[in-house]
Amino acid sequence: MFQKVLIANRGEIAVRIIQACRDLGIISVAVYSEADREALHAQIADEAVCIGPARAADSYLNMDNIISAALASGCQAIHPGFGFLSENPDFAERITQAGLAFIGPTAATIRLMGDKSEAKRNAIAAGVPVALGTDGPLRDFDEAISEAERIGYPVMLKAASGGGGKGIRVAESVKDLKDAYDSASAEAIANFGDGRLYMEKYIHNPRHIEVQILGDNYGNVVHLFERECSVQRRHQKLIEESPSAFVTPELREKMTSAAVALAKRVGYRNAGTIEFLVDNDRNFYFCEMNTRIQVEHPVTEEVTGVDLVCEQLRVAAGEPLSFKQEDLTIRGHAIECRINAEDPSRNFAPCPGTLVSLHLPGGPGVRVDSAAYQGYKIPPFYDSMIGKLIVYGADREQAIVRMRRALAEMLFEGVVTATDYQMHILCSKAFVEANFNVNSIANGDFD
Repeated sequence: MFQKVLIANRGEIAVRIIQACRDLGIISVAVYSEADREALHAQIADEAVCIGPARAADSYLNMDNIISAALASGCQAIHPGFGFLSENPDFAERITQAGLAFIGPTAATIRLMGDKSEAKRNAIAAGVPVALGTDGPLRDFDEAISEAERIGYPVMLKAASGGGGKGIRVAESVKDLKDAYDSASAEAIANFGDGRLYMEKYIHNPRHIEVQILGDNYGNVVHLFERECSVQRRHQKLIEESPSAFVTPELREKMTSAAVALAKRVGYRNAGTIEFLVDNDRNFYFCEMNTRIQVEHPVTEEVTGVDLVCEQLRVAAGEPLSFKQEDLTIRGHAIECRINAEDPSRNFAPCPGTLVSLHLPGGPGVRVDSAAYQGYKIPPFYDSMIGKLIVYGADREQAIVRMRRALAEMLFEGVVTATDYQMHILCSKAFVEANFNVNSIANGDFD
């Protein structure tokens, strides 16, 4: 096992990784920007290194500074968390070239599955269902016109190097296509430096269901069942749960088997997530693969009893998976609400500021993963998520009741959060009956 690990991230995921390192007796090294000098992750880590100014490009995206900090502090490995450089194959490659371990898949695998067109080709080769679409990125808008006619409207344009809901647009007809193409490409360039798009048939009001997988260096790959991630606003997830109330045992077997088959085909190791879109008839289609730990990983941990971050560290250190597929079962139900410093009354505008006071909920079945504390100044430079509220129940009904209780107890003074908005969703008939899809917020299904 590693003796010292650097965490190339910030916020609650950096805190979460520090906690896992402590559980395994590993010394943790945090990195922080000048804006994050007082951040919780920089305070609780065993060691902390400033890697640059507030701007992410000068700090959390600065590969040279991060790798130099790891080498100077005597680390053997780097954990990228999620976001920032977590799915950057060049970063993974440079880490291994520096003689360090990258806590994630290989650079080659990240490159393969990070390109949506290549990922789709591998899914087809592994026998995984895919939606009708282009075989590779569109060359230009003229090709987009001809491909849309072939595929049939509505179509979805997606960033070839995208993720996190960025660079996605839907065109209902040819008159919408130009605006969708231009805006998706512009957003892809702004977020990924790559404006290439591919196109696929748009599935009407689908569910977004993903499968957590883990692989080691010895060819072992397991799934840890599914997560329901359909409560979204503009492709950004707000509430996640496991298991999905929509998934039948038969569908679960098909989806998880498909996920494992794809992961084995690409020689996947460490933690990853394979995302599917599922139509009303429970036909499922490969969407993309996230080659990192997910924001919503805690709900899987709650229902399986597996510490995914500790398992990431063990696998990266060369250990085989500590369990087999037959050892895993779903126990109860878990729900997660992302706690974002955003104002729903102002179109979810970010609300940086000082947390004058806060109260975090507790009691049976409640977990809070957060980097927030009283007096903390939330900087305006990064993602607005300040924590995650996770509850566990013996069944979905109990989990919903506990989440309502926990949301009611969670109080913040000084910043606005979306917790009241999430409470509204949790109390809606559509959510209680699990009758929703990725467009339910836009369609007003929770009103």
